[in-house]
Amino acid sequence: MTDYFEVHERDGPARLGELRLAESVPTPALADGYVEDAGSLWPEDRERPEGDEAVLTVLPHRAFPAGTAPEVQEAFAVDYPDVDFPSAAVISRGTAGDRGADAYVLSEAPGLRGHARAFVEAMVDVRGAIPPDTALLLSGVATPANVATLCYAGADLVDSHRAYVRGLEGFYQTTDGEAFLEDLEELPCACPACRTPRESFTREDCAEHNVNALRAALATVRERIRAGRLRDYVEGQARHGAWLTATFRRLDGQYGYVEERTPVVRRAELLAASDDSLRRVEIQRFAERVTTRYRNRFEKPLVLVPCSARKPYGESQSHGQFHEAIGYRAHKVSMTSPIGVVPQELELTYPAQHYDSVVTGRWTETEIEFVASVLARYLERTDYPYRVAHVPPGGYVDIVERAAERAGVEFEFTVEDHPTTDESLANLRAALDGESAYQKRTREHNTVRAIADYQFGEDGAGAGTGAETAAGDALFDHIRTGGRWPSLRVNREGEQLATLVPQYGTLALTLAGGRRWAESDAPTKRVEIDGFVPQGSVLAPGVLDASGSIRVGDEVVVSGPRAFAVGRAAMSGDEMERSTRGVAVEVRHVEERDR
Repeated sequence: MTDYFEVHERDGPARLGELRLAESVPTPALADGYVEDAGSLWPEDRERPEGDEAVLTVLPHRAFPAGTAPEVQEAFAVDYPDVDFPSAAVISRGTAGDRGADAYVLSEAPGLRGHARAFVEAMVDVRGAIPPDTALLLSGVATPANVATLCYAGADLVDSHRAYVRGLEGFYQTTDGEAFLEDLEELPCACPACRTPRESFTREDCAEHNVNALRAALATVRERIRAGRLRDYVEGQARHGAWLTATFRRLDGQYGYVEERTPVVRRAELLAASDDSLRRVEIQRFAERVTTRYRNRFEKPLVLVPCSARKPYGESQSHGQFHEAIGYRAHKVSMTSPIGVVPQELELTYPAQHYDSVVTGRWTETEIEFVASVLARYLERTDYPYRVAHVPPGGYVDIVERAAERAGVEFEFTVEDHPTTDESLANLRAALDGESAYQKRTREHNTVRAIADYQFGEDGAGAGTGAETAAGDALFDHIRTGGRWPSLRVNREGEQLATLVPQYGTLALTLAGGRRWAESDAPTKRVEIDGFVPQGSVLAPGVLDASGSIRVGDEVVVSGPRAFAVGRAAMSGDEMERSTRGVAVEVRHVEERDR
């Protein structure tokens, strides 16, 4: 059971936590001064340490460097004792597991530095093997330049050993790399060590500066996690080192590891600054859900339009002009990099209204291929009487033509020069001649059902193909909507089932909505609890079972012998089951069951 470490916030594999010593330490953190090593068992046996509430004691251990044969590790494995003070166990990729400690030290870390594939595979395996509510310490690796990537991969604690030694060797470190001290004419820092005049700045001063820079870099990482924007920072900062760039790209390739730990909603803006952004979990997850969960319910023509800089698109001037020309006679779907395609019902849904991208007027081949692939998959599983592409010449047209050929469909192109010229808008109106307009009620009901498909639908290639009941139909088949767009209330037979939350573009369920979800054919994200009535939140120790598909930010139903509740997940389902500390669910509504 973890007594001295707790995770408070999650941003992918990175976590904002707290090492609960006599003096609380916010993590990710520099472990200097907070860690005491009880010694290695290789040279001699060690007595059980007494421990201290003020420090994290590394229990007597045998460390295995990278590349040690598995049979050797097994033969010399250590049985760690149960202790009642803050403790850490030394592990390797091959010996990782629950050792009853509050933290774990990865002995292989120094040997993995510089080897992106081996490092990422080790982090994925180790983080999956140790309890999720324990801290992971990487010793002898961290520098100001790489610590953000280390934390993004899942490290909670680092030490200053490498940074300090490199300083003594004459290497001056910053967040963009290191330079030989003798090559610097000026010191590009204002930390206490760097206030020494350049001509009297020694290697000891350099070592002190490196530690100061590492400590400052960790503060930046913590602030980025709080803001939900560490990936944005890492994507840019890692460009200063080939190993760092390779590492975060390798992490993108570990989709399951990163996706399970990435919140499904947040208010932070997602910055798409390069082709690497297309591999982000948030973007891949949105595209996957649109092309497997989403179901078009408008029996109208399709009109593809370009995205807008303003979000949500419907509030932009250009989309106002498109809307006026379309006049509720067609189904509007926006094309964009990096998101792919965005049906009009999902324009509020994260990250469709939460991203910003670099606009140069030119599409890269990577962008064209990604959006074309998403559009082709969308076209293959949606049915329209006909299709109109109201997109500007260039990259947009290339994408539509490529996707149309793959999907075996045809488009009518209506733009002469620019989508908002009078001539182009007139062409769009003409293309829809004879089509009747759908009602406001139809738009609102279809929006609620489409969001439910996206939010509550089933994952996988078979989802959304028509073989199963869509979540939107299962939960919201006969509804009425009230309120002012976009803050809709969803009612059925006199009961309110849900509210549309404009900030996230998701549905927040009432107790009646939660019960309907739990009784429906739609896959339900369930949290089973012990015999208590939640008051504001459900803590992890009270969770008996949880759906493995639950992600941070998901809507969940909570059920136990004494209570039924609905709320938002603060952990993944796996973490709820395996954790002994922390908030598992933030409860919105709860009712006590009759005993």
